[in-house]
Amino acid sequence: MTALDHLLGAGALPRLSLVLAVPAGTEPTVRFQNIPVQQVGRHQGHLWEQLDLPLYCGKRRLINLCNTAPIFKRNQIVVIHDAAVFSVPQAFSASFRLAYKIIHGGLSLVGARILTVSEFSRQDLAQHLPLKAERIAVLPESAEHVLRHLPDRALLERAGLAKRPYVLAVSSMAAHKNFSLVLEALTQLDNPPFDVAIAGGGNAKVFGHGGELASDRVKWLGYVSDAELRALYEGAMCFVFPSIYEGFGIPPLEAMQCGCPVLAARAASIPEVCGDAAIYFDPQDAAALAQLLLKVANDVSLRNTLKQKGLARAQQFTWKRVAQELANQGLLKGVPA
Repeated sequence: MTALDHLLGAGALPRLSLVLAVPAGTEPTVRFQNIPVQQVGRHQGHLWEQLDLPLYCGKRRLINLCNTAPIFKRNQIVVIHDAAVFSVPQAFSASFRLAYKIIHGGLSLVGARILTVSEFSRQDLAQHLPLKAERIAVLPESAEHVLRHLPDRALLERAGLAKRPYVLAVSSMAAHKNFSLVLEALTQLDNPPFDVAIAGGGNAKVFGHGGELASDRVKWLGYVSDAELRALYEGAMCFVFPSIYEGFGIPPLEAMQCGCPVLAARAASIPEVCGDAAIYFDPQDAAALAQLLLKVANDVSLRNTLKQKGLARAQQFTWKRVAQELANQGLLKGVPA
């Protein structure tokens, strides 16, 4: 939305008008200069989305960027980021799975225009939904948002990360994020020359019972601010991403944007996003990851090479390009968002 707002302000989208529709009493945290905000309806949550939003839009085209949308509205664009509720159902609660399967299936049947964020997700969605892959457009995401905040390095001192090198991992505690692999790798190393910091958390209502991992070698940071996250990326020896399923995988691209070397699982969309700017490992092989971590820790030249490749790779993904591509495809014309 911010990129679209900038393009509108620059006069780059002269035939496009946008209105941001939100539930009554809601104030967006981001202020736009060229996209007015309209509070509509009487409900909240899914009821607002399924009842109030399509009523407000009428015959106008609607764009939804976050996985769900009114099931019975045909003239709309929906970004479905992945098919995780089908492919890794154990990562979600039963009620969450059911709701998303109904919504995604309904949107496919009603003829809504479906977008997704990677070729991997396009093929995966086509496997699970009643639509062909050719009906799904791919518009990759970006990680440049991580640079909007000045780094807050106070967290590094508080968490004891300023004295020794550390490996960073960032995500939720969902089972398919595979954080246990990192801990298993650590157990195979005698006195590793680094700590491990894990930022993020999980919502049990959404992700089910993934379990709590424990290790005295790991710094569990919980939720961190955007400014703290940037500082963590910038200060890390490397970033490790052991996930076995991702529709896109923004965290490794965020790390690259901040000049942090990336080690990533060879799984799902991750190689598609990271290209040759990461070193890959088998997400089931803890011993291989352990040796890779040691190699990176002991090779400054390798870390510098990964840093430079990552910075170059991150520049290929911009929100401006995504916004412009939406307009170029003719997908956005008189669209409430």
